[in-house]
Amino acid sequence: MTANTNTQAANLIDPQRAYAVLICDLVGLRFGPEGKPDPSEVRAHIEAKGGRFHLSALGDKAGLEHGRAHFFYQPDLSTREELIGAAGDGRYDAVIAAATFLPAETVFPLAGVRIGAGTGNMGSRSWGGGSGEGGTAVLMNTPGINSRATAQMVMKAILKVLPDLPVDTLHERVARGAFDTGRELRDFPTEKIEGKRIAIIGYGNIGREVAKLARAFGMRVVIHARPRHRGWVEAEGFVFAQDLGDAADGADVLSVHVGLGKQDAQTGRYANAGLIGADVLSRMNNGAVLVNYDRGELVNVEALADALNTGQVRHAAIDADLFRDASTGSLSGPMLPYLDLVGKHGGRLELLPHAAADTDHPSRVAGAKQAVDQLFDVICRNSVTNAKGTVPPGYLSLGVTTPLGIGPVTADHILKLTSSECSELADVCDRQSRLWQALSDVAPAERGVVAEQGEELVRLIDRFCLLAEKLNLRGPYQ
Repeated sequence: MTANTNTQAANLIDPQRAYAVLICDLVGLRFGPEGKPDPSEVRAHIEAKGGRFHLSALGDKAGLEHGRAHFFYQPDLSTREELIGAAGDGRYDAVIAAATFLPAETVFPLAGVRIGAGTGNMGSRSWGGGSGEGGTAVLMNTPGINSRATAQMVMKAILKVLPDLPVDTLHERVARGAFDTGRELRDFPTEKIEGKRIAIIGYGNIGREVAKLARAFGMRVVIHARPRHRGWVEAEGFVFAQDLGDAADGADVLSVHVGLGKQDAQTGRYANAGLIGADVLSRMNNGAVLVNYDRGELVNVEALADALNTGQVRHAAIDADLFRDASTGSLSGPMLPYLDLVGKHGGRLELLPHAAADTDHPSRVAGAKQAVDQLFDVICRNSVTNAKGTVPPGYLSLGVTTPLGIGPVTADHILKLTSSECSELADVCDRQSRLWQALSDVAPAERGVVAEQGEELVRLIDRFCLLAEKLNLRGPYQ
């Protein structure tokens, strides 16, 4: 299914009611003429659908124009106190967020949408917290929107240290003319990334994109995921490891993409907190690389410190939220424990403030537009796309939508094929089939004549692969 993009959707809103939506994160990351992040693309999208875009907080809701959805752009809200002050009384019907953490005390009677995958930051009790289990409001996300951006940043983190050629040192020496290729290049041996083993933990949209990129670099990809994914993991040519430790065994790189999991109502602890601990890190190859561009809590920081001390881990790239109180300067967030490692291991760490996916402008804009569409569906038709957790009574779930090429193949993808696309696929398959049959009908010693058509056969194979990719027919079926 796809989110509704009908520009007349707002005409179906109850003419006796006005809806207020809080946008508490940037929806445009490129700078406009005034030197500030520009939300104009999302604003235009909202207004094309009949909504109203306000560069201010909600004041008197009674004064809003009825029959409209009003979006209030407040991307500078950050701290717990600010968010509770802005949305603790339920004045906003819904919210769109990206990285901002919404405390349980925030109230949104209708819905919340997280731009991107995962909903661990959507802590409002209106929908039961980040899992979306419980509550009376709808929780949604926009899965796959930033999957490729995140996967590319994962590869960037890996390529920073593998192959381990000290490019900064070589550049500095070359720039000042202090290097002789003939005599000194031999002093810098390295190993290519091809053939290195990467353990990818999780086979969601991001994990799968990382796997595809790693394979393109010639890495040996091993994936640990839920058992139900095994058939598709192996169908796509990756190795499946049922046990987490077995996935890490002999790995040169480990990249984790599983999310926080459910939160325990009693302890507040997430199911996957500390998932990557000493037992996992110790099974990796000595001098391995750890990438956690998922959630900071997934790694046991004490175990990581020990692994850095022994050289078991040579480099760790971490991307997690870090918040700084503007008045006191105090720090908080899941990145905080990692800061204790900087004094001793600073040169072997790369710490990012949850920026791997959240700085990609096209992804943010696309995700924000989709979030707007999904909210209009909820407001106008009681329809829910990309629901997380429980869908409250009275709503129709439309399933999941992802960008082309991201996520699973569905019946909807097949049903949307045109007659000409089906015909072309059938023709390519038929021509391939005849050539393969001709090869199978003769003995190996007599295949010379048939093999002369090898060029056509390979072209047909390439054509089929391109068509399958273009029409989003590759990947797990859901």
